[in-house]
Amino acid sequence: MGAQFLLANERPSSKVHQFTDQSSILLARIGATICALVGIELAIRGHLSPGGGFAAGVAGGTAIGLVAMTSSPEWMQRVYQRWRAAIWEKVSVLVFIVLSVITLAGVELPPGELGTLVSGGMIPILNILVAIKVALGSWAVVLTFIRYRGLL
Repeated sequence: MGAQFLLANERPSSKVHQFTDQSSILLARIGATICALVGIELAIRGHLSPGGGFAAGVAGGTAIGLVAMTSSPEWMQRVYQRWRAAIWEKVSVLVFIVLSVITLAGVELPPGELGTLVSGGMIPILNILVAIKVALGSWAVVLTFIRYRGLL
């Protein structure tokens, strides 16, 4: 929403700047894969170590940004629309709110053994939902900046 507001008075760019040499494209794609894997790990284990949903979403958004720098903007927009990313972003927020209310009402998952993945109750699920929201929001911002500025 902020990116849309910031760029509301600008015209879409006619030229998009992106990587063209194969070595940069390969390194960006490898970096995107690593960022995506780190994002998944942070979302799942965020309650056991530094990190969590927002950090995982930032890692996922970085992966999407790296792919965007190496792909055509039209392809990125088609994938965004085909997967209905804007809807999933909103659904993740609604599910987060519902699970939070359920937890506040006193319904909890069974406590696991301290230090294990299942020891966080609802927190790992909430971390995953926040990661989805942040990563998909980052994707929307990246697409907006590419459309209006021609670069990230």
